[in-house]
Amino acid sequence: MNNAFAPSTQDFDDAFDLDADFPPPPGASPFGNQAPFAPQALAAQPLTAQPPSAQPLSAQPSPQQVQPQAAPVTPAALQSAAEPVYAPQAAPQPVPAADLGSLRADVSIPRIAIHVFGERQDTLAAAERAGQDRRLSRASTQIRQGGIPAAIAAYQSEPTPPLIVVECLADPATLLNQIDALADVCDAGTKVVVIGATNDILLFRELMRRGVSEYLVAPIQPLQLIASIGGLFSDPSQPFVGRTVAFVGARGGAGASAVAHNTAYAITERIGANAVIVDYDLPFGTAGLDFNQDPLNGVADALSQPDRLDATLLDRMLVRCTDKLSLFAAPATLDSDWDISPEAFEEVTNRIRGTAPFVILDLPHLWSPWIRRTLVSADEVVVVATPDLASLRNAKNMIDLVRQNRPNDAPPRLVLNQVGVPGRPEIPAKDFGAALGVHPSLVIPFDAKLFGAAANNGQMLLDSAAKSKPAEAFQTLAQIVTQRELPQTPVRSGKTAPAKAEGKSLLAGLFRKG
Repeated sequence: MNNAFAPSTQDFDDAFDLDADFPPPPGASPFGNQAPFAPQALAAQPLTAQPPSAQPLSAQPSPQQVQPQAAPVTPAALQSAAEPVYAPQAAPQPVPAADLGSLRADVSIPRIAIHVFGERQDTLAAAERAGQDRRLSRASTQIRQGGIPAAIAAYQSEPTPPLIVVECLADPATLLNQIDALADVCDAGTKVVVIGATNDILLFRELMRRGVSEYLVAPIQPLQLIASIGGLFSDPSQPFVGRTVAFVGARGGAGASAVAHNTAYAITERIGANAVIVDYDLPFGTAGLDFNQDPLNGVADALSQPDRLDATLLDRMLVRCTDKLSLFAAPATLDSDWDISPEAFEEVTNRIRGTAPFVILDLPHLWSPWIRRTLVSADEVVVVATPDLASLRNAKNMIDLVRQNRPNDAPPRLVLNQVGVPGRPEIPAKDFGAALGVHPSLVIPFDAKLFGAAANNGQMLLDSAAKSKPAEAFQTLAQIVTQRELPQTPVRSGKTAPAKAEGKSLLAGLFRKG
């Protein structure tokens, strides 16, 4: 009989011998040639490898024991790097180890139907929460109670979707028999994820022989299920997807662009990772000015023809600031009304994610469907606010909305900027964070001379004032959003863009068109 779940030409006949606890089903295997071993099957809940004679494991690893590939930066370890400006009260909590999905930028679920048949209430709740996640926004999820028997009964009279998630808490022999019965009612090509109660490598291998795509051990977490589904539908032609970090100001003039640009520069110059800055403030963007680059129509051209973007065209539109930092500058003109659909912004962002490990999105202070969608879909959100009442109100609205639409992600980061303006009444950082339920990741003091000189010279603070407290703050924020430590050997990035000629004013570039 053909494999109803996952056809393959690889045979596992010599892989192992079943013991008495796993009797083979009567007759030939119902799936013929079996599916190869899938490494992603162990990503969410790894099974400890055992020799064939080993007994099934009696203890299941807790979700807290599951470690991601790259451990997040611990705020306590970073505090010494920028003590005066780093969160003075309580640092933001690191991403939990079990929060695998938030550490993976490549999880992308296509427009498919997913049916979940669970037995445990916590499994049904985890599946419902996963279905509400931003990574499953394009998929449609149906959740039913009853396990594998309910799935068998349902598919007697209806076609099977591309993915079925079933749960069985019975003994391994019963589970295998139910999987065989499910195969008889499944359409060819259907992928099946099984949630079971036994953490045993032999059971896992036998399920793979029968064409099961994934085996998880209950209890499961929402992001474990999302990561497993994402692994099944990953696109091999696009193996690399960068991590997006969206910076948005709680009010106009909060300095979100300056924070975004300096953080991106710290990612490349101090951490040594490649990054791209995307300036989405089309009429008033300042990325070109901040890096002393002539404004191009890169972003505008990309948004006008998102379907035509490829690696060659993207490379032509990008402006190289350093060997590791590229810029997608805004045209910064009022020649157009910039009436662009949210789908175009989403498509361009997805295309740019394939060019660098980190994509810094500099968002304007406005509210529209594409801004909302960008904030919800970003891997990391940084809200930049000033310590005043209007910023507090707006920041709370933004953070509450992002939290509501991203229940399985870490909350947005909060950066308090321009703290300590002489003569201005301010809300203390402690009270500001308490009102939002998010402790400030950074508190950046007001220094008009320092920031003004850097802006007028087209420089970042790491170049103009590397030893200053704000420069150290941006270095710390770069570690937080990238979840990477500083390398022991200092990174030296070559400048591909020529430095500003001595005595040459930035105003010459501004008014060149005139």
